Amino acid sequence: MESKVQLVVVVLLLGFLVCSLCQEDDSEDPVTAVYIVTLKQAPSSHYYDQQLKTNHKASGRLSRLNTTRNASRHHSRPGSYIARVHDSLLKRVLKGEKYLKLYSYHYLINGFSVLVTPQQADKLSRRREVANVVLDFSVRTATTHTPQFLGLPQGAWVQEGGYETAGEGIVIGFIDTGIDPTHPSFADDVSEHSYPVPAHFSGICEVTRDFPSGSCNRKLVGARHFAASAITRGIFNSTQDYASPFDGDGHGTHTASVAAGNHGIPVVVAGHNFGNASGMAPRAQRLYEKRLGGAWRLAPPQASIAIYKALYKSFGGFAADVVAAIDQAAQDGVDIISLSITPNRRPPGIATFFNPIDMALLSAVKAGIFVVQAAGNTGPSPKSMSSFSPWIFTIGAASHDRVYANSIFLGNNLTIPGVGLASGTGENMMYTLISAVHALNNDTTIAKDMYVGECQGSSSFNKDLVKGNLLICSYSIRFVLGLSTIKQTLQTAKNLSAVGVVFYLDPFVIGFQLNPTPMEMPGIIIPSPEDSKILLQYYNSSLERDGVTKQIIRYGAVASISGGLKANFSNSAPKVMYYSARGPDPEDNSFDDADILKPNLLAPGNSVWAAWSSLGTDSVEFQGENFAMMSGTSMAAPHVAGLSALIKQKFPNFSPSAIASALSTTASLYDKYGGPIMAQRAYANPDQNQTPATPFDMGSGFVNATASLDPGLIFDSGYNDYMSFLCGINGSSPVVLNYTGQNCWAYNNSTINGADLNLPSITISKLNQSITVERTVMNIGGNESYNVGWSAPYGVYIKVAPTHFCIGSGEKQVINVFINATMNSTVASFGRIGLFGNHGHVINIPMSVINKISYNSTTS
Repeated sequence: MESKVQLVVVVLLLGFLVCSLCQEDDSEDPVTAVYIVTLKQAPSSHYYDQQLKTNHKASGRLSRLNTTRNASRHHSRPGSYIARVHDSLLKRVLKGEKYLKLYSYHYLINGFSVLVTPQQADKLSRRREVANVVLDFSVRTATTHTPQFLGLPQGAWVQEGGYETAGEGIVIGFIDTGIDPTHPSFADDVSEHSYPVPAHFSGICEVTRDFPSGSCNRKLVGARHFAASAITRGIFNSTQDYASPFDGDGHGTHTASVAAGNHGIPVVVAGHNFGNASGMAPRAQRLYEKRLGGAWRLAPPQASIAIYKALYKSFGGFAADVVAAIDQAAQDGVDIISLSITPNRRPPGIATFFNPIDMALLSAVKAGIFVVQAAGNTGPSPKSMSSFSPWIFTIGAASHDRVYANSIFLGNNLTIPGVGLASGTGENMMYTLISAVHALNNDTTIAKDMYVGECQGSSSFNKDLVKGNLLICSYSIRFVLGLSTIKQTLQTAKNLSAVGVVFYLDPFVIGFQLNPTPMEMPGIIIPSPEDSKILLQYYNSSLERDGVTKQIIRYGAVASISGGLKANFSNSAPKVMYYSARGPDPEDNSFDDADILKPNLLAPGNSVWAAWSSLGTDSVEFQGENFAMMSGTSMAAPHVAGLSALIKQKFPNFSPSAIASALSTTASLYDKYGGPIMAQRAYANPDQNQTPATPFDMGSGFVNATASLDPGLIFDSGYNDYMSFLCGINGSSPVVLNYTGQNCWAYNNSTINGADLNLPSITISKLNQSITVERTVMNIGGNESYNVGWSAPYGVYIKVAPTHFCIGSGEKQVINVFINATMNSTVASFGRIGLFGNHGHVINIPMSVINKISYNSTTS
């Protein structure tokens, strides 16, 4: 899963399901697969949008920042009609043949997913009504202290009336692995504040054996799951995956509580208390929906957050299910969609932007929904980004300043650092160290059990030797793969009456960073192969052996464990984590660079405490616990989803791009000590391999929750701008028509490049001599005067005009940036433009230029 940053060998079942769909003869069954089919007719949301424009004509032209999010978009009639159109088309094209329609999509895209043979898919593609036929593809999934680290209690929460009301009335939709409705982070009785139900949301609550009646409440008001594509492939395991909204994985429960879990919930893991948890917008509530008895039940619209289950423990998920979840979430009236998921492969075709998920999200943005997505955990290599489109707000993972430091003090006065959420052995107490391979009983040998050193069963050991001592066990690749577990090792140590456990890292576990792991007894994991060698050298040199038999007669090594339960907040943070995916944004499968900055922003994603499903199995070390500490861009995205709810609450008429601008332009460029944000550059020893972060590592910087609520100036873009951008891509016209039902001829006079989008950043993948780009800002604050300053990327000359301007409240200002290459280079360089207001507003605009061709270049 994306949330678990570790080396996992995963076998994905990508083969097509063989079904008995052929005639009744004995010929070989044809291979079938799931295809996503889109039609040329526009989806119902486009008609709805047109209707709203017509209704608003009398009041004049709508502001670009004004969005129509105050009316429910629950339309059963258009959906039913379009579904009948889909059924009719299938019957006509595949008359007399067998097929299985999985979903009808009607709100964001007009289409359906269907299980057919390649020949049947070809028949569909040749129909004049059909715009696009795409083979379904797989996707995968990408806090007690982070609110304090982000300054929420004294900043953004105070501005929003305190945590009791932070995020109230905003609906956040999660596409994830479901929810554990019994978790206290989602209870509705933790506050006396009587919150209103958002009037613009409508949804239903599915009731199943796994998700019984009463699972939904005023905070968890609806639930739904989507698994048709997985079921048709024959890989859905109802025992592990649950045919219900219930979270059998843990990932969805974790991400949901990061964004909007209740405030002040005690985090107790392995019997230890690690503080109190809170989501970013703790007042936001939760929505879920599901099928009940073959019909959809409509529950009262009470949610401020919605989760739609489309990802599963056993296999991840598939685009057909994810698109269905997105389509339903938008129709139900969510304000924000959070996706801690990414595709397993780069989308094929002329541009990465043209894939069913991104195009469905484009329609969601058109409907006024702010979309947040995890960048992916494929860093630190360049072009490792798994979230591509400019209408999606992409989040990278950064550390925060809380660390749980553990260490072991050896009898030779050496101290070795390690990890482990465990108690210590006590002050001034030294205990004998004994290796598992030296504590075997007479019936066990390493030859019989080569993994005996991992301490996975107590029957192999001599209890008399281990009792009262510290047991040394090896941490091998089998722990990474889940074949061995720390819990089982601890149980072995407990059965043998050991004082505690010391794990050393097997040298074959190369470049793997261990996260803190809960332990119910004193223990430590030494995450460094070099430090592990130091431990073993001391241990082996302290053994006393019989001169004749060479048998060990005395275990001379002693040690004490300090314990890792106490948090330390002196760590330099934030820093970009090694696994966080990096730019530049790949435009296509040829790794051409897009003129779009990705990621957009950093947020806390490393070692994040959050709620955990009672039956969650995504992290075996937290099974049975109520909370888990997870790392990944999956954890970073919901931080921003929750914080964007605070912005939406303060500025209800903000467009999605306005929210993105407020978060981007106010981002921090410095760590807590005033130094530059650093980026880890290597998987192995990441803290020893780091340099200052660039925009391709961190986007605009690290999220500043409080400053984003007072951004001063806003960069705004809309659906037509994105369409002009898409139509400007070579050969895109038929693809744009296929996905949107709109002809690019309508944008022929307004096509633009990515650099021309009115984004709060400037990225130029190929600067051929010179270019001028334009940005327009709108003042959403009071009257203010701004000075403009800049630092040019290396090898580039820039000039910004004007260098000073005064702007009234509600007014706009055009800024022109002239960019000229002064040298030939294919190495990316970076700069920054700053707008400095006399009332304290500071607007940061990162610049990135990759290929540079100067005026002085010549060719032979």
